Amino acid sequence: MARARATTDAVHHPLFARFYARLSVSAEPRIGPLRDELLAGLSGRVIEIGAGNGLNFARYPDAVSEVVAIEPEHSLRRLALEAALRADVPVDVVPGAAEALPVKSEAFDAAVVSLVLCSVRDVRRSLSEVRRVLRPGGELRFFEHGRGGGRAMRTAQRALDGTVWPLLFGGCHVSRDPLAVIRAAGFETGAVREVLVPEQGPRLPSSYCVLGRARRPGVTDSTGAAPG
Repeated sequence: MARARATTDAVHHPLFARFYARLSVSAEPRIGPLRDELLAGLSGRVIEIGAGNGLNFARYPDAVSEVVAIEPEHSLRRLALEAALRADVPVDVVPGAAEALPVKSEAFDAAVVSLVLCSVRDVRRSLSEVRRVLRPGGELRFFEHGRGGGRAMRTAQRALDGTVWPLLFGGCHVSRDPLAVIRAAGFETGAVREVLVPEQGPRLPSSYCVLGRARRPGVTDSTGAAPG
């Protein structure tokens, strides 16, 4: 059964939330197949961080026993709860921030981040939290946009991040390197491929994406950190 828990919202971007909800639904014919690829083969307990309006929920495989979906923005969380009610797998929609996930350590078989590392306030701390809540050997699935293109595009991305882009797009950044920060957080990356969204037409600052899998190492010390 889907449910939401009451708490103080960690993020409040009501105008962007409405814009994002409309944009994401209109883009679903292009993004939907990438979501299917992102989630294929998952099983057991899954935590999805930054679930947005819940467009992933309908695409989880039947082998998933439960999804705990973290969404900090109230308007998007309300839409996620509606999507959870239509999902074929149990989805629990939970308020919370990526930097302090409100769940127990080593409680999940897999974690999903989908177009979320661009907007978290502290990427390093967020990924540390993902490692904490995954069981040893647990899998991280990611579909993220970030730094890409030639020198001119990367210069433009850095300039946009320092000026208007985060203000206009709910804290989003376009010059972060998601693959590098995932590796720096101690995850062992597996299959990864670069994706352009949209595939055709002009390249946008947010067009450069990576889709892939990583794994929390199976052996950790008592603090949850990877051996040095």
